[in-house]
Amino acid sequence: MSLRIRRGDKVKVLAGKDKGKTGKVIHVYPEKGKALVEGVNMIKKHARKSQQHPKGAILSQESLIALAKLSLVDPNNGKATRFRTLVAKDGSKQRVAVGTKAVIA
Repeated sequence: MSLRIRRGDKVKVLAGKDKGKTGKVIHVYPEKGKALVEGVNMIKKHARKSQQHPKGAILSQESLIALAKLSLVDPNNGKATRFRTLVAKDGSKQRVAVGTKAVIA
């Protein structure tokens, strides 16, 4: 199965507590069906005392989010979009937004 979302894509969250937020995909975990998106699904992580945090700390970091809750963002209008894959004559594939026919990098 080919993945619809790849590392570096700009995506929009469709459902959940962060619905409507957009971010860049940091990493995709295909075996889990999840992705790590910049600034989305933030959690608090407690860090014990160390040289970086002499008193200990509560850090915010991104958590995994299901791929089903994400949609690619159209580069023209910034809205969530579906896409089609077109094969060029030279054999290369391009993802094209359904509504605006814009090429998704």
